[in-house]
Amino acid sequence: MSNNSNNSFLAFLLGAGVGTAIGILFAPDAGENTRDRLTFKLSKYKKELEDLVGELVEGKETHFNEAKTEGKRVITEAKNKAENLLNDVNKLIDQINQGDN
Repeated sequence: MSNNSNNSFLAFLLGAGVGTAIGILFAPDAGENTRDRLTFKLSKYKKELEDLVGELVEGKETHFNEAKTEGKRVITEAKNKAENLLNDVNKLIDQINQGDN
């Protein structure tokens, strides 16, 4: 990945972390329920990120043209996964905010 892509991805992860922290602070649900939901979501995200890293490492072993094609596919998948993760985080924040009303 390029340096700009790395910075964007790190910014996304930082934003997701901050959003999660804010969600925890303002969570209307019982602490145990909130922790259980967060543990489940974070475990899911951890697995997805581990799979993505595995794909990136495996991609280094392909030939140049194959690597270029694979790189484009991985970038597209990473973008889609990042968008899905962001949507999940936004849904979780919306659920937490609805509990405040």
